[in-house]
Amino acid sequence: MFQVRENEPDYALLNDPANKTHNRYGKPIETVTEDDSRHGVSLNINDDDGIGENPNRYKQHGFYFNADNCIACHACEAACSEKNDNPAHIAFRSVGFVEGGTYPAYQRLNISMACNHCDDPVCLKGCPTRAYTKFAEYGAVLQDPDICFGCGYCTWVCPYNAPQLDPVKGQVTKCNMCVDRLEVGLKPACVSACLGKALDFGVVDNIPEGCTQAKTEIPGFPRTDITHPNIRFQQTRTTQREMARVDSTALKYHRDDADGSFHPTLDPKHGFKREWNLGKLLGSHENAHVAFTLSIQTVMGAFAMLTIGSWFDLKPVSGFTDGNAFLPALLIMLTLTAVGLFKLNMHLGKPHRFYRGFYNLRLSPVSREIAGVSAFFGGLAGYTLFSFFDGPLATTLQTIFAGLGLLGIGFGGYFMYKLYRIEARPFWNHWHTGASFIGTGLSLGSLLLALIALLFAALTPQFAQVLAIAATAGLTLEGMGLLAHARDLKSKQSEGAASFYEQKTTFGYPYWLRNGVLATALLLAASMAVTGIASAWAFSLLPLLSLASSIIGRALFYVVVIPTTMPGAFFWRNKGFVEHARESGLADMPQMGVVYERHHPFKLGELLETIRSTSLSEKIAQARRIVTG
Repeated sequence: MFQVRENEPDYALLNDPANKTHNRYGKPIETVTEDDSRHGVSLNINDDDGIGENPNRYKQHGFYFNADNCIACHACEAACSEKNDNPAHIAFRSVGFVEGGTYPAYQRLNISMACNHCDDPVCLKGCPTRAYTKFAEYGAVLQDPDICFGCGYCTWVCPYNAPQLDPVKGQVTKCNMCVDRLEVGLKPACVSACLGKALDFGVVDNIPEGCTQAKTEIPGFPRTDITHPNIRFQQTRTTQREMARVDSTALKYHRDDADGSFHPTLDPKHGFKREWNLGKLLGSHENAHVAFTLSIQTVMGAFAMLTIGSWFDLKPVSGFTDGNAFLPALLIMLTLTAVGLFKLNMHLGKPHRFYRGFYNLRLSPVSREIAGVSAFFGGLAGYTLFSFFDGPLATTLQTIFAGLGLLGIGFGGYFMYKLYRIEARPFWNHWHTGASFIGTGLSLGSLLLALIALLFAALTPQFAQVLAIAATAGLTLEGMGLLAHARDLKSKQSEGAASFYEQKTTFGYPYWLRNGVLATALLLAASMAVTGIASAWAFSLLPLLSLASSIIGRALFYVVVIPTTMPGAFFWRNKGFVEHARESGLADMPQMGVVYERHHPFKLGELLETIRSTSLSEKIAQARRIVTG
C-alpha cells in the first residue's frame, strides 16, 4: 500500500462525511451495493492484495476545479508527472487558458484538466483491445498500457484529450486517479500539490469547504452530454463575452446571454490566405489510414459489382467474369487488400499485437470493423482460390466465399463508417463521411475493373457503360456529400467550422484542386455513361482523375479535423508549437516536451514467444471471451 507520511497535511486527506445519493445526471453515486461480487475486492496495486478502508470506496469520485483560485503555477502538472514518472512529452494533467478583453479590462481564465473518469466513458467503449476498465472502486476509469496496442482510437473519441498516445513507446497512458493514494485516504497528487486551493477531490457533487458552486461547464470546456464527466467547477468571476484561445486552434468561446453558457465559435485568427502545404498534407502520420480506407473501399466496390453482377447474370459483368481478365483482377484485388491491411497494421504502436483488435466486439466499432474487413478478406481469398478450379464443388465453395465477402462488406463497411461518427470530432460526425466511403467504392472500384479490362483487352462497350454509370453514381454521391458538409459546417459554430476554415486556408489550394478534379471526373464519367463511348484514353484518364481527387480528399479528411479539446497555451498543448518544434529541430531537445512521430517495428520474436508461452486452455478462453464479449 502507498506509504502515508506521519506529517501529512489535512488538505491532502480525503474528507467526505456526507454524500448525495445521485449525481447531477441522475445516476447513483454508489457504484455497487454490498452484496455485489465486486465489493470488498483488492485492486492489487503493485501486487499488493490489501483493501482500502475508505468508507466511500464504492462511491463515484471526481475532481473539483475552482477557476477563481487557479494561478497557472503548473504545480499540479509537475506533481502528476513526477508521481507517474512521465517523460517530458507526456502529461496526464495540463493547464491551459482562455483570455478576453484588452488592457486594463483584460481577463484570463486558467483551466487545469486531467481525465474526468466519466459516467459513460467513450474511451472504454471505443478501445478495441479492452485496455480500459471502469472500476467499482471510486468509479475510476483505468487503462492498462500493456494491453494497449497503440491504435490511438481512444484519443479520437475522448472529448477532453485525456488519453495520451506516446509516439516513443507506441502505447496509450492516462490519469489513474491516483487510486493507490485513495486507498490510504489521500487525495491525488495533483490536488495535494495545488498552491491556490484551485483543485480538490472527493465524492462527486460534494462542494468543498469554502466553495459555493458545482457547475458542469466553464469557458473552454467541451460538451458534457457526450460522456457525463465527473468534474465540477466554480467560477464566480464574470468574464468577457468572448474568450479566445491563445494556441493555434482557430476557436474562441462566445457567451450565450440567455443562459450564460459559452459555446465554441470560429476565430479566423490566421486570416484567409490560401496555401498549398502539400508536404504537410501528404506527409501526415495518418497516411496509413488514407491507404487503408481507399484500397479496401476500392476492392469492396469492385468485388460487390463482380459477384452481384454474376449472380443476377448481368451480361456485361458475366462477359468479364468469363473472360481472361477475371482471374488477374481477383489477384490484383487480393493484393490491394493485403497492402491496405498491412499499412494499417504497421501504423499501430505495437503491430505484433494485431490480434488484440478483436477483443472488444461487444462495444468497439474498431473491433467490428476489423472483424468485418477480415471476413471480407477471407471471402475474397477463398473466392479467388476456387475461381481457379472447375466443377460443382468449386462453384459451390466459390458462392459460399462470395457470400462471406459480401457479408464482410456490409458489416465491415458499416463500422468503417460508424467509427468516424465521433461526437468529439464534429468535422467527421456528418453523413458526408458515409457518402465519401460509398462513393469511393463505386467510383474507384468500377474504374479499377475498367483499367484491368482495358489492360487485358476485355473492355466491351456494354461493360464500359456499366462501369461508367457506377463511377458517375459514386462521384455524384461524394460531390453531394461535400456540398452538404460545407453548407452544414458554415451554419454551425463548432470545432467542425474551425476544421473547414483550416481546409480553406492552410490547405486552400489542395482543397480547390480536389474540387476541380472531382468535378472534371464527374463530367467525364457522366458523358461516358450517357454516350456509351468506351475510348481507351477516356478510361485511362478517368481513373487518374478519380484517384487524385480521392487521395487529396482523404488526406484532407484526416489532416484538418479538430477535436473537442481543452484550450492549450502558447507552447504547451499547442499544435502550432509542436509543428514548429519538429520543423526547426527544437524537438531534438527533450525539455521542449515534443517528440517526432514514428513508426514501430513488427516484433516477430515477441509474438512467437506469446504464442509459445500461452497455454491451449488460455487460448481457448481468449477466443471464448472474444465471441461472448
